[in-house]
Amino acid sequence: MQVTVISPEASMFDGEADAVVAPAYDGEVGILPNHAPFMTLLGAGTLTIRRAGSASRFAVRGGFLQVVDNRVRVVAEHVQGETHAS
Repeated sequence: MQVTVISPEASMFDGEADAVVAPAYDGEVGILPNHAPFMTLLGAGTLTIRRAGSASRFAVRGGFLQVVDNRVRVVAEHVQGETHAS
């Protein structure tokens, strides 16, 4: 699935992913390919994007997450850095 992470300053991530775990305002949500259409407000926490055995992580706060047609769009009020891990 295609994932885009956008902050007010810049596009922080744009690429393919196998899974996304995001901090919704009322708990974590997990998104896998072919997820049903979905929208939620973001809380504060770590956004994890998994692909090909690695993961990218961003600290996010505020904004929303939208899933439509196998595309995940994260528009966050605050996004900090990217870290890679296995």
